[in-house]
Amino acid sequence: MQIIAMLTMLIDHIGYIFFPGELGWRYIGRIAFPIYCYALVQGHIHTKSRPRYLRRLFLIALIAQVPYNLALDPGGWNVVFTLLLSAIVLVILDKLPSLWLGIPVVLAAIFLMDYFPIDYNAYGLVLVLIFRYARSYWLIAGHFLLNGFYLFYSGWLVQLFSIVPTIFIALTPGIWGFLEKKRLPRWMWWSFYPAHLAVLAAVKILTSREWVTIEWRSLLTL
Repeated sequence: MQIIAMLTMLIDHIGYIFFPGELGWRYIGRIAFPIYCYALVQGHIHTKSRPRYLRRLFLIALIAQVPYNLALDPGGWNVVFTLLLSAIVLVILDKLPSLWLGIPVVLAAIFLMDYFPIDYNAYGLVLVLIFRYARSYWLIAGHFLLNGFYLFYSGWLVQLFSIVPTIFIALTPGIWGFLEKKRLPRWMWWSFYPAHLAVLAAVKILTSREWVTIEWRSLLTL
């Protein structure tokens, strides 16, 4: 599972940076994000210390930010911030006596994630919530409806392919459980995102011979 997520994300980013007109790279890359959302939910459920889990996500997000700006988006926040905010929402929802009381929390988080230029914005949060609270066919239906909404709302045609790993997770739990057991060293899993972005940023700068200017005002939506 981890290897699939890492490789498909790497393919996606290589295609985005070096082959922007070839959508095949991006279709393959759509496999990665649902797996990371699923892994986040599993981490939330099974971690021994949620505060430590959140601190780890925050640290990775900070380390990855400049490489992300240089490699992919000069004026956006990287996807680990998306996962971090989603994890915070999960922690808050678990502390409430009823999920219905969490609706204002979710709406506030959606507004925040759509207001700031955060990778995947509110789509990421909603997908995490689907993985947390939906099962089997409802998991597939929720992801399908989410993709359909963003197809019309944002024109995310390529994102439709992201439902593929969700189908496998929902309908083949035995196979997926087997893949989950094949784990990489923790340091490799946590460090891959900032490390591969740093390498891609260096290659991008060396091949284009142009330095990327980080758009700090855009990050704060000023």
